[in-house]
Amino acid sequence: MPYKIAGIDVHKRMLHVVVSDVQVDGEYDFTRRVFGSLPEALRSLAAWLVEQQVQEVVMESTAQYWKPVWGTLERYWKPICQTREGALATSGALHLAQAQSNRGRRGRKKDFRDAERLVKRLVAHELVLSFVPDVEQRLWRTVVRTKYQLTRNRVQLQNRLEALLEEAHIKLSSLVSDLLGASARRMLAAIAGGETNRETLAALADRGLRATQEQLQDALGVCQALNPVYRRLIKMVLDEVASIDKRIEQLNQETANLLRPHEDQVKRLAEVPGLGVDTAQQIIAEVGVTAATFPSEKHLSSWVGACPGDEESAEVNRSRRSPQGNRHMRRILNQAANAAAKLKGSIFEILYHRCVPRLGHNQTIGIIAHKLCRLVWKILHRGIRYEERGPEVNKASKQKRTRKMIQALRRLGYRIEPSPSQSAITA
Repeated sequence: MPYKIAGIDVHKRMLHVVVSDVQVDGEYDFTRRVFGSLPEALRSLAAWLVEQQVQEVVMESTAQYWKPVWGTLERYWKPICQTREGALATSGALHLAQAQSNRGRRGRKKDFRDAERLVKRLVAHELVLSFVPDVEQRLWRTVVRTKYQLTRNRVQLQNRLEALLEEAHIKLSSLVSDLLGASARRMLAAIAGGETNRETLAALADRGLRATQEQLQDALGVCQALNPVYRRLIKMVLDEVASIDKRIEQLNQETANLLRPHEDQVKRLAEVPGLGVDTAQQIIAEVGVTAATFPSEKHLSSWVGACPGDEESAEVNRSRRSPQGNRHMRRILNQAANAAAKLKGSIFEILYHRCVPRLGHNQTIGIIAHKLCRLVWKILHRGIRYEERGPEVNKASKQKRTRKMIQALRRLGYRIEPSPSQSAITA
C-alpha cells in the first residue's frame, strides 16, 4: 500500500508543494504543484492532498506565513485523512520543520528542491520539528504574548517619560521609586494640567513617600517656568500609559476567562516560590494544561532550553551552553528564578547562596530555572502540589504571600474558598 508524504515550501504569496510515495525503492518520484496563499487556494490545496491520498504533511516554519496553511489543513484535510478507510496511526500528521534544519547547499536553492528536501529529511529523521499546540492553546498563547508585548511597551513609555522629565529638568524620578505610581501620576497629571505652584504639586504625594516635601518642591520648582510644549508631551505619555493599562486589564480578564476550566492547575503552579497567578497562566499557555506533549521533565527542560547542551566527543561532554529553546518559557523561568532566590527561607534561596560563590549569578539562576522547569512538569503532569522543604518560612511572610495570591485570583474572577487557617489570614 502506498504511503505518501507532502512537502510544502511556504512563501507569503505562494506555496510550492511536492508529493511522493516514500515506500518505493530507489529515487523518489515527486509530483509538483504551485498554490496561492489566499483562503480559496488553501482549500484547493487541502482538496488536492485528499485526492492524492497524502498521509503526512511537512512544511517549513517561514515567519508567520505557515499559520494559515496549518490551520486550513488542520480543518479540511486532517479529519478526512484520519477517518479514511485503512488509515494508520500516523495518518493526518502535520509537521512543522525549523527552516535552519532544511538548509541546502549555498547557490543550489530552489523552491521545489526545498520542498523535496523536506520530505527526504523527514523520512531520514534529520529535521528539527517544532511543537505546535492545538487550536485552543494557540489562542491562549496569542493572548498572553500580546499582553507581554503591551507590558514591554509600557516599560518603554516609562523610560521615554523619564527622559522627557530629565530634559525638562524635573528631577522627580530621583525621589520616587515608580514614575508611574499613584503619587507620581497625580503630580504629573497636575503638571500636564498647567499647575505651576510647587507647594501644591508636592502636596499631592502620598504620606508614605520617603522624599520630604522640601525635596519634592526643589525637584518640581522648574514647573513655575515650564514650557507649555513639555506639559502637552507629558499629557500625551500619560494618556498612552492609561490606554495600555486598560488594554492589559482587558487581556487579564480574557486570560482568566479562557483558563477558568483549569483553575486548579493555575492555583497549584502559583504556590511555587517565584511564580504567581500571572506567571502560572503564561506557563500553561506555553506548555499546556498537563504538559502531555513532553514524556518527562527532561524532555520539557530540553525543549525550553533550560538544561546543559550536548557536545560529546570520546564520551566527554564539553558543552556548558544551554541549547536554544522556547524563548518565552526561558524568560518566564529566569524571572521566576530571580524571584525565588530572594524568598527568605526557601530551598531556592539556600541553593542560590550555595552555588553563587562558585558559579556566579547567571549560572546559578540557570540552575534554579532548570529546577523550576522540572517542578512545573511534575505539578502539571502528575497533579501534585508544591511543598516547601527548606527551613520553615517566617509565619508573617507565609500569611502575606497567601493573602496576595488569594487577592490576585479573586481579582481575576476565580472562586476561592480558603481553609479555616487561610480565613484567619484574609480576615
